[in-house]
Amino acid sequence: SGCGTFTFLSSAVAAVSGLLMGYELGLISGALLQMSSILVLSCKEQEIVVSSLLFGALFASLTGGFLIDRFGRRPAIIIASSLLVLGSLILLPYESYGILIVGRIAIGISISLSSIATCVYIAEIAPQHRRGLLVSLNELMIVIGILFAYISNYAFASISHGWKYMFGLVIPLGALQAVAMYFLPPSPRFLVMKNNDEAARKVLEKLRETSDATKELTVIKSSLKDEHQYSFLDLFRSKNNMRARMLVGLTLVFFVQTTGQPNILFYASTVLKSVGFQSNEAASLASTGVGVVKVVSTVPATVFVDQVGSKTFLCIGSSVMAVSLVTMGLVNRNIHVNFTNVCRSQSPEDFFLQRPGNLTGVTNGSLKDLFASKASPERLSFGAQKSPHVARTEELNRTALAGGKSTTGSHMESGEVPVVLKWLSLGSLLVYVAAFSIGLGPMSWLVLSEIFPGGIRGRAMALTSSMNWGINLLISLTFLTVTELIGLSSVCFIYTVMSLASLAFVIVFIPETKGCSLEQISMELAK
Repeated sequence: SGCGTFTFLSSAVAAVSGLLMGYELGLISGALLQMSSILVLSCKEQEIVVSSLLFGALFASLTGGFLIDRFGRRPAIIIASSLLVLGSLILLPYESYGILIVGRIAIGISISLSSIATCVYIAEIAPQHRRGLLVSLNELMIVIGILFAYISNYAFASISHGWKYMFGLVIPLGALQAVAMYFLPPSPRFLVMKNNDEAARKVLEKLRETSDATKELTVIKSSLKDEHQYSFLDLFRSKNNMRARMLVGLTLVFFVQTTGQPNILFYASTVLKSVGFQSNEAASLASTGVGVVKVVSTVPATVFVDQVGSKTFLCIGSSVMAVSLVTMGLVNRNIHVNFTNVCRSQSPEDFFLQRPGNLTGVTNGSLKDLFASKASPERLSFGAQKSPHVARTEELNRTALAGGKSTTGSHMESGEVPVVLKWLSLGSLLVYVAAFSIGLGPMSWLVLSEIFPGGIRGRAMALTSSMNWGINLLISLTFLTVTELIGLSSVCFIYTVMSLASLAFVIVFIPETKGCSLEQISMELAK
């Protein structure tokens, strides 16, 4: 049927990039709880730690497309895996805010490059009737990676320097993927683009497990004959309807980000802590539930996309997201979240300034004054010695964590969060995550890998990817600050409006592509 064991194996090895990407994205949610204690991070600095990965990702998405179209999809994946290993190794020996930023930027470059290259590589080696399944395999691996990250967050939550173990776990897998990709075939469409028809024929015969792939090769050649003449600027011209295709792609990734899912990913433990899951362990365990739901929801989307179609899944996902976000917003209106406390709740200054049981906290100003002289020099210098105050407060912090005590106290102005509201908040969050995982999560990247011509697919994907990472960066840099200003419930209502807008956009503008070859889709969209 054209989708033999070798095709599936090649796709699975390439999709390990998704596993690594998901792990790195989900990891920061729990690691942040520990790192903010050890490095005494303010709200803004926590946002910068989360967003440093996105800076790297944005940079790679602006340059990665040319690399992928020039040198190939497979070499790009190998480079990305190697860079991930390097970035992780940078993080392990030091406890420094500066080193942390550098390592996360390197990892960001890696996951951005691999995410573009992997989608294009799998789409180009897959037979048309199995392309949805194989490309969505990458998204399935991403959510499995996120689940593994949340499990490791929970496992290491109360272990001293547990964040180092979290960051180190990906190193063997990244190295293994880089080696394995070397032995896999290049994309046949890329070989045809480089006028290497004989090698492309041999690769197709191996992938399709047939002795004669001449027919498929002829279709690819006739399609690429026109396509590889495209320049980057053609993406913004009316030629073959490219401008309209580009706008569809850019708007789709705009909605992926502005419906709020990335913030739930990065700040899951922080948000859950704010709605009543008090300790680091409880917040990390609750966010592990988020990871499980993402995996369970993505499986049916991956398995049935070739029968149901990506457009249908996008519509279902956006509708359910809107309903769950309204619920979450209404629940959170009754929970008085103080996000300044949430940001600072793991910081040693709380232990230094408060006796156990004193929940009054301190003002932002007094924190800044106290730590302007003490914390900043240690934090900003690369590998400098910690002051006795910081060392002592870290020790107190670890002791409190090991004992499983909640030192932050209540985040409400008046007592504990009601149990019903706490679990209703978690429930609506899980439904929201499930809806994203059957719709915008996997389907947007499948649509993007299909709607652009082969000769410029790498650069088009890179451009949409840079929009994706750019908006992600902006939202993640401001999430805690905005939530503190307008409240979590208002943020949820904004995301509701965006979910409804994405539903309308999908119904009007997204084509249904199930059962069509990449060449057929491109010819149809050119009209």
